[in-house]
Amino acid sequence: RRVRFSYATSTVSMTLVLFLLGAIGFIMANLFSTTKRMRESVTMIVELKDNLSEAERDTVAVRLAESDMVASLKFVSKEDKAADEEFQRVFNIDIKGVLGENPLPDSYDVTLSALSSDKEQLEKFAEEARKIEGVDFVSYPQSFIADMHSTLDTMQLIMLIFGGALLVVSFVLLNNTVRLAVYSQRELISTLKVVGATKWFIMRPFVSRSALQGFLAGVIAALLLGASLYALNTTIPGIGILPKWEVLAIFAAAMITIGIVVAVVCTLPVVNRFVNMKSNKIYLC
Repeated sequence: RRVRFSYATSTVSMTLVLFLLGAIGFIMANLFSTTKRMRESVTMIVELKDNLSEAERDTVAVRLAESDMVASLKFVSKEDKAADEEFQRVFNIDIKGVLGENPLPDSYDVTLSALSSDKEQLEKFAEEARKIEGVDFVSYPQSFIADMHSTLDTMQLIMLIFGGALLVVSFVLLNNTVRLAVYSQRELISTLKVVGATKWFIMRPFVSRSALQGFLAGVIAALLLGASLYALNTTIPGIGILPKWEVLAIFAAAMITIGIVVAVVCTLPVVNRFVNMKSNKIYLC
């Protein structure tokens, strides 16, 4: 009964640790995904010279798209700008009717990639864009981009440090849990040694049981994580935290794998120690 209770306790402990690891991993994955989208949401405006032909505009687009700094680009004509609802709301005038012509330039809205976090590379790209034939002016929010990338880098560094510290603490907790479970059966190990059992014969059931423990703990932890995300998404519908089933499956597989690997890795040296220990010293541990 004592042995079964020890294994049940260690399984529950492993489940809670794996659940915490999965939750932190999910938060970190979402943070990195969000920061990547934010890095790729900055737009550079490339204004074109007047009276460019369609072929010349296409040439400018091809030149811009050649750079890895560009995630996507969109052509915006002067007519679209004048007819924009936000523009009409702010100015509330018919520019063409007042001035006799539309003074707004055609332009490309260039959505920058995550590489825009490199200030030097971004400035180099902007300078190259200005030199393209048919480009009149290039503008982008320099200070905003610098501040945004600096803030995102800091957030990612903090999460990496926190996640790394949690990983170390979790490994220590799992290691102690497995050690206690094996320790509770040190007398059985001593008995098997007395009757002449080989080293692997003694170690095999412990390793197999630890692997099973890790598997069960990983499965339960994955189910708890999925249920928690579903409950949170149901409680707060607008949060949109529930990922696709494929993503959940990847997290579940990772948690199960980590559970099995850690349980086996922690079990082997402990069992090996007791197997190699003299029988009269086992009871003194």
